[in-house]
Amino acid sequence: MNEQNFALASRRTVIFFVMIAGIALLSLRLFQMQILQQKIYEEKSSENSVKSVEIPPERGLIFDRNGKLIASNSPAFTLYIIPADYIAKNDSIIEAAIDEKFGYISKILKRNKSYSKFIPVKIKKDIDFPVISWLEENSEYLPGVSYGVEMHRVYPAGIMPSHVLGYTKEVSAEILEKNKQVYKAGDNIGFTGLEKQYEYFLKGEKGVKHLIVNSRGQKISNFNSGKSDISPIRGSDLILGLDVDVQQTLEQSFIGKRGAAVAVDPSSGEILALVSAPEFDLNIFSFVTESNDFSKLINDKAKPLFNRATMGLKPSGSTIKPLEALAALDMNKITENTIYNCTGGFLYGRFFKDHGGAHGRINVVHAIEKSCNSYFYSLIYKIGIDNWAGYLRKFGFGSKTGIDIPDENDGLVPDSKYYEKKIGKNWPRSLMASLGIGQGELLVTPVQLAQYTALIANYGKTVQPHLLKAYVDNRTGKTIYPNYKSFKVDIDRKYFDIVRHGMYLVVNGEGTARSIKSNEYVIAGKTGTAQNPHGEDHALFIGFAPFDNPKIAIAVVVENAGFGSTYAAPIAKKAIVTYLNKINKNVFLPDSTKKINNNIAGIPIAR
Repeated sequence: MNEQNFALASRRTVIFFVMIAGIALLSLRLFQMQILQQKIYEEKSSENSVKSVEIPPERGLIFDRNGKLIASNSPAFTLYIIPADYIAKNDSIIEAAIDEKFGYISKILKRNKSYSKFIPVKIKKDIDFPVISWLEENSEYLPGVSYGVEMHRVYPAGIMPSHVLGYTKEVSAEILEKNKQVYKAGDNIGFTGLEKQYEYFLKGEKGVKHLIVNSRGQKISNFNSGKSDISPIRGSDLILGLDVDVQQTLEQSFIGKRGAAVAVDPSSGEILALVSAPEFDLNIFSFVTESNDFSKLINDKAKPLFNRATMGLKPSGSTIKPLEALAALDMNKITENTIYNCTGGFLYGRFFKDHGGAHGRINVVHAIEKSCNSYFYSLIYKIGIDNWAGYLRKFGFGSKTGIDIPDENDGLVPDSKYYEKKIGKNWPRSLMASLGIGQGELLVTPVQLAQYTALIANYGKTVQPHLLKAYVDNRTGKTIYPNYKSFKVDIDRKYFDIVRHGMYLVVNGEGTARSIKSNEYVIAGKTGTAQNPHGEDHALFIGFAPFDNPKIAIAVVVENAGFGSTYAAPIAKKAIVTYLNKINKNVFLPDSTKKINNNIAGIPIAR
């Protein structure tokens, strides 16, 4: 080997050993960094890390039929803790700052321990600004403690339809278990009313903000200049059929009373107003509900949390007489000219006294006008109990109306099978007399009465009662109008005319509600007084207007008040006039009124 080749081989050997040594040193250093010093470098890398912060969406807004805002959102501060970064010894300091008892924080963190320790846990809502300022000033000493802005419900329209809107509350463990992909601990969810019924539309979609933070949790900058962030999407806005002014009129009319009222557009089924009295203050549920406040509501003897409009069961009283007349006419058991001689009572097994005394010779139109009990005592036996039950069910009694708020009662329509099961095959037929005047076992809800009234007003046609008129999808900007079930009762129009004439005279003739006759609009209706063995009778009224072209049908029930003509009918009139004044200020008494007054035995047909 010559000298030149030897030098070249020597250089290769040196380079080889240098490379081996370099690789060995690099491997050793990597081993040292990744294995032996892993913890040290993890801590250093955590000094600048990316953290994702969830951004809660705004809940959808709720408007009335005229665009008035009923339920909106207002910002408030919420305290969060990230368990992975939090130091438990700070519990007492934080609890003192937010005015909570010792153990408050640990209890919440324990409840959420099944979730990732890097997910912020909601500790308390509606934190005062001075507390937020203190947290900001001391953030370096309070690792894992942060705050955010959340929205809570406010009600700017001056009404408080608590049983319509309902309220939200923190999601329960049971719901979380079933919907882990949608909700997390601390989220709010619709719990009653429309908030619950339309939770899917109202809740919106969460957003995510990615931040670069240091080991103290302090924000350094937005990750990727905010390009990776996902903006929240506000929930869909609801447009209701509700009219704020009609709702307000009814709410004010029920101050100091118990009962319910439901007003509906007869042709569309849109609920114009729904009141269950007493109402309750929805603002109690806007933030964290104090246990004392909720206990007061639960224990209140007036039961403000109970929705009397959809759940309250009462005998219909005489408000059911127009339907009884329709049934008898439809079955050809009577005609408009069939005369009954009322002597002041009715005998069937025992004597059933007529509250209005002897009405003399009377036809069906005037029997409705005068609310002659004796006439309808006799009529129920001509119809028969099972036929009567069939007609009641045709008009929606005995089953839910399908109104779009949770919790509705079916009511009760008794038939022969009901009495056979309850009493036996030989049940006394004298029980039917009470059914003939809307007493006994027949039980109805105010919303069922409103639907029934709409069917009479609109000649046997209506749409299922509903609060939601439309919703605006905030992702697409489109307004969607849901479809609702239509109802049609197959009874000849001429029979409706006969019954409607009687209801016209109740208000505009010598009837039981003549005190509410209006100089502006022709109102038709029927009073009712439901007997109450536990106190004062319940006052009822059903009505519609204008007579020739009904735009509103209403049912009013005032508990433990007395006569329907005295206590329920005036409330209905106020709501009717309020609504009609809004939609048509130029509606006057039609020419057909004179014809009706001149010939009260005839059937008014003015089209």
